[in-house]
Amino acid sequence: PAKERLFGWTPASSSRVPLAGLIPADMDRIRDVLTFAWADGTLETYGSGLLVYHVFCDNKRVTERDRCPAPALLISAFVSTLSGSYAGSTVTGYVSAVRAWHIIHGASWTMKKDELDALLRAAERLQPPSSKTKKRLPYTVEIIEDLLSHLDLSTALDCAVAACLTTTFYSAARLGEFTVRTLTSFNPTIHVKPSDVRKERDRNNLEQTAFFLPSTKSAPQGESVFWSRQIGPSNPEALFTAHLALNKPRHGDALFSYCVKNKRRPLTKQAFLTRIQKAFTAAKREPLQGHGIRIGATLEYLLRNTPFDVVKVIGRWASDAFILYLRKHGAILAVYMQAQPELHERFIHYTMPPVR
Repeated sequence: PAKERLFGWTPASSSRVPLAGLIPADMDRIRDVLTFAWADGTLETYGSGLLVYHVFCDNKRVTERDRCPAPALLISAFVSTLSGSYAGSTVTGYVSAVRAWHIIHGASWTMKKDELDALLRAAERLQPPSSKTKKRLPYTVEIIEDLLSHLDLSTALDCAVAACLTTTFYSAARLGEFTVRTLTSFNPTIHVKPSDVRKERDRNNLEQTAFFLPSTKSAPQGESVFWSRQIGPSNPEALFTAHLALNKPRHGDALFSYCVKNKRRPLTKQAFLTRIQKAFTAAKREPLQGHGIRIGATLEYLLRNTPFDVVKVIGRWASDAFILYLRKHGAILAVYMQAQPELHERFIHYTMPPVR
């Protein structure tokens, strides 16, 4: 587990050498007491920070012996490399993790406070604009299944919302790509319709459902997204089929349109979010933002050990855009990855800023 890294990763040169009269059990006692110096949540975060530090050192070819005690110049280079790619608070947390690692193993911390404070202030000013926005927590399969249990799939709106939610999630799409802005803004030349849906088979001859999006932010001429059958209540195939059977959208209608008093309506983003927020309330959960659907989809495919390059294709990212996206949401995604150390380490390697 990530929270055990600070104690389990022993520096190559530890200065905590037993004195005369002290036995190994005394050394163990010091370590045991130090485990209570930080809360479990802090240790989890610090575990991520220590991993980032070692990935940085690997990239710079810093020897194990030179990593602890770390020369002040190495810590300065560490902070400088992260600055501009991560939120200032994230950089501060990562440095605090390295310092805590030194304390735990009795190593001297040589970095001058004034110099470190100046670097961290600079990191705060250089942080990406996106890192200043409210954190968008991810939807998970568990959350989606809970929300679905609070939707009435026998009603037109709820059935459309359920199908839209799972289609957006498993295709790693943007919510705005499957909804419309207002009741009167549906345009068949730019919005997805039933006629834009088709069945395909991938290279392994597995069936998947493809949705052609006539116009998107990144592809004005249109592009396709896909999902395949899933196991469990969030299976998008079952919910999409239920929506088609109940709401019967015509070939040229908005894909997730539904009827209210015999009048057809396209599913607006606001109507979707309003209904989902009510489901969150009924489930006694803190509401999440709509963009958390795409973040959650990215996380879900990564947790399934889908290769990073494949997830990039699923989400239709250019190479640089995908790395920036992962960095932007890295602090959130890492929390969910810590139970899979190998995945977490690959994630850190993949998103680490290049050697300068």
